[in-house]
Amino acid sequence: MGISQLRGDEDREREGNPPHSLLQDLKVTVHHSSLVFPSQQTQKRTMFLSNIDQVLNFDVHSVHFFGAHKDFPDGQIAAEKLRDSLAKILVPYDFLAGRLKVNPNTGRLEIECNGAGAGFVVASSEYALDEIGDLVYPNSAFAQLVCSAMDHDQLLKLTDGAVGDDHDGLRQPLFILQVTTFKCGGFAMGISNNHATFDGISFRLFLDNLAALAANKPLAVIPYNDRQILAARSPPRVTFIHPELQELENISTLERKQEDELEVGGHDRRPTVFEATQEELDFKIFRLTASDIAHLKEKAKSIASSTKERVKITSFNVVTALIWRCKALSSSTYVDDHGESRESRILYAVDIRQRLNPPLPQGYTGNGVLTAYASAGCRELEEGPFSRAVEMVSEGAARMTDEYARSVIDWGELRKGFPNGEVLVSSWWRLGFADVEYPWGKPRYSCPVVYHRKDIILFFPEQDVPDNGTNGTGVNILVALPHQEMQKFQALFQKFLLG
Repeated sequence: MGISQLRGDEDREREGNPPHSLLQDLKVTVHHSSLVFPSQQTQKRTMFLSNIDQVLNFDVHSVHFFGAHKDFPDGQIAAEKLRDSLAKILVPYDFLAGRLKVNPNTGRLEIECNGAGAGFVVASSEYALDEIGDLVYPNSAFAQLVCSAMDHDQLLKLTDGAVGDDHDGLRQPLFILQVTTFKCGGFAMGISNNHATFDGISFRLFLDNLAALAANKPLAVIPYNDRQILAARSPPRVTFIHPELQELENISTLERKQEDELEVGGHDRRPTVFEATQEELDFKIFRLTASDIAHLKEKAKSIASSTKERVKITSFNVVTALIWRCKALSSSTYVDDHGESRESRILYAVDIRQRLNPPLPQGYTGNGVLTAYASAGCRELEEGPFSRAVEMVSEGAARMTDEYARSVIDWGELRKGFPNGEVLVSSWWRLGFADVEYPWGKPRYSCPVVYHRKDIILFFPEQDVPDNGTNGTGVNILVALPHQEMQKFQALFQKFLLG
């Protein structure tokens, strides 16, 4: 068995320090910013957003790194190709050129598909790609490779001051693409998109389509943009108890918050739970090899025969179970206010596309995942067998039937709320962003830009190393915790892995 380790030099890793070669400033210069409009006229319409989309009104930042390519020697040719491809893809994905608005009658978020444009930024770094350090490590400097928002004056210039009565031209674009070239000829494609536009699976399909257009090929998958397919039932029917959801007490406050965020130039769209913290946090990446994961699966096979048939011992389930035990027991609060073992609830996304009846169309562009959960007392997680934790994680996913998913959607029709749990697992592990084939090759690595959130644990794929035979078999796990909790987490991680 390959013992799990933290990336980089072993001593430094175990202390959670970043690699010595990590750059804190990528010395990025922005050369040009513009709005890209659909290459053909699109129909003006208002796009319905499902109740899943409604709660995801915040931006996701991702970076996709590309090495030098003989047919694209300086990155500028790729930038021009991406700009042209973006204009073309804004025709079938017309909502990406639109703007968010709050319907004054319903209080719901909608996308006004008005052709107002997506953002496009061209920049350069003074470094070569190999000089910026470990691409897997959560380097906050990667934020320089993404344009998170375009400023007011810039938008005014780009629209020649021609702003409608409701200031559409000044609302932030839902999608901004930044190309940053490196002196070696490689480049980074940084994307900022509102999460209401895509989930990870539909974003992967978008990237496949963008790459196809860049190669002068037809779309890989025809996008299906009608989100009414996930509308609530009429009348709504909440048929399950949903402890994974937390109702907001003051609905009018939420609606005012949405309206405030959509004012001219507003772009702070983070949800009210799992927000970035100002606490001093240690960052560590825990790496599980293929051998480690196989070992965890063997440990999980002791599941009772009465439940073995319906328990899925997958890589995701065993890694999530391991992380859940470590996170729950690393907390300083082991008991609740009544002296009982504190309950820990872990949340994780489940794709509902094939779980619905009928299934969602293959090209569905909206958010098609819901939050599953597993709950247990800290004492049970500490003293019980590992197989039981895996079983509970598996049960959480199995719970997500068509009726349960519809019940969640209907809950969102009757209440305003957000996911409710101690920790959320956000997995980029199997999304395959680095498998997208562009005319200039596949990305060397694709990753989110990481912010300080101690209650979100991220799963990343391994970086593809040519001919090493291990691509996609292991996983990197990013954890951010206060120092003392991190020390406990690390000790528990090794204990439970080796035990």
